[in-house]
Amino acid sequence: MHLDVQDLRNFYYRSALGRAAQKSLRNRMLELWPEAKGQTVVGFGFAAPLLRPYLKEARRVITLMPGPQGVMPWPAGMANTSVLTEETLWPIETGHVDKLVLMHGLETSERASDLLEECWRVLGPGGKALFIVPNRAGLWARRDGTPFGYGRPYSPGQLDAQLRKHQFLPERHAGALYQLPSGKRMWMKSGGIFERVGRNVPTIMASGAFMVEATKLVYPPKGRVARKRSLAPISVLEPSAKPA
Repeated sequence: MHLDVQDLRNFYYRSALGRAAQKSLRNRMLELWPEAKGQTVVGFGFAAPLLRPYLKEARRVITLMPGPQGVMPWPAGMANTSVLTEETLWPIETGHVDKLVLMHGLETSERASDLLEECWRVLGPGGKALFIVPNRAGLWARRDGTPFGYGRPYSPGQLDAQLRKHQFLPERHAGALYQLPSGKRMWMKSGGIFERVGRNVPTIMASGAFMVEATKLVYPPKGRVARKRSLAPISVLEPSAKPA
C-alpha cells in the first residue's frame, strides 16, 4: 500500500521531524554518492527530498512517482522533473540510468519482484542503485506517525537476498535515522547527538532506516552454447543428375 503524496510532502517539508529525517537520509546518501556530474539520476517512490544536491551538475534528474501514491511538482521554483508513472512500467529507455534512488517505493509495493526487474532494466552497465527501506529492528518501523511505519520493513539480510535474486550485487550498507521518531522538543534537541553516536555503532541495528548500494550485474550465458550448423543453399535451379 503506497502512502499518499500529500502525506509524504507534509511530513518531509512541513514538520520538524520530517526535515530532520530528510537531513539524516540525505547526508548519508551524499557520503556514498558525493557527486553525479554528467550522469542521469532517477528517483522512484518519494525520493525527491534527497535529490536536490544533484540538480546542479547531473545531466538529468527525474523523479518518478507511482500512480497509487500520486505526484507533486518538484523542485519548487525550477523546471519540473516529476513524472507520474506505472509502478512497474517506467517511461525510461533500457540502460539509460547511472544512479537510481528508491525511497518509499520498495517496501510499499505489492509487486516488489516486478519493481526490482524494472530497476534492473533501466540501469546502464555498471549502474548503481540505492535502496532505502525501514529497518525491521528499528523504532521508526513501529511508529505509524512516520512514513517508515508503513509497508514491509526489511532486515539487511532479507534485502540483500532479494537483490541478489534479481541480479544486483549489494556492495555497501549505511544506517540512518538514529534519532527517536518523536516530534517532542526534548527529543528533537538531542537528535543530533543520537545521529552522531549511531554512526559509531558497529552495526546498523539501531537505525530507523538503512541503505543498500547495489550494482547491476549482467551474467554471461550459462553452460556451453551449441552453434547451429548453417544449412546448405537450396539448389532447385541447378541441373539435376542423369535420370535413372
